[in-house]
Amino acid sequence: MPRKRESNSLTHGLAAALGVIGDWWTLLILREILRGSVRFEHINKRLGVARNIQTNRLNKLVDRGVLEKIKYTDKPERYEYRLTESGRDLYGVIIVMKDWGDRWVLDGTPTPLIVHGPCGHPVAPKVVCGHCNQVLEFDHTHDGDAAEPGNATDDDDA
Repeated sequence: MPRKRESNSLTHGLAAALGVIGDWWTLLILREILRGSVRFEHINKRLGVARNIQTNRLNKLVDRGVLEKIKYTDKPERYEYRLTESGRDLYGVIIVMKDWGDRWVLDGTPTPLIVHGPCGHPVAPKVVCGHCNQVLEFDHTHDGDAAEPGNATDDDDA
């Protein structure tokens, strides 16, 4: 397998995040844990993933501090996988990705519906500025040193 291109872009947050959660099974395992399936067998039954792949992904998430592994029985030795603060922070990422998939890949068919408890309405996630609470839109944001919103600097290809 060819090595990933070495560049300063690998030090950016997106590349770092993809190194932790950027594959199919990892995201689906996290989705199941967010939905309440915290035991290996429950996750495996819901996803049908090969056990060695599931073990690998769970161990990686524990090693990277996204999950913690908590023993719930000694005989046989069994564990639950609980989200750390870092793992709980991924909820917004996963729900926005689900919304994108529903809209653009599944032609607008929501699967399954997620309801916001306090207001009782279906979730329509939006990313907002943490300072002013306005919805972030592509043409109203830019990299700190970029000349215009939505345009990267020429240095990015170096």
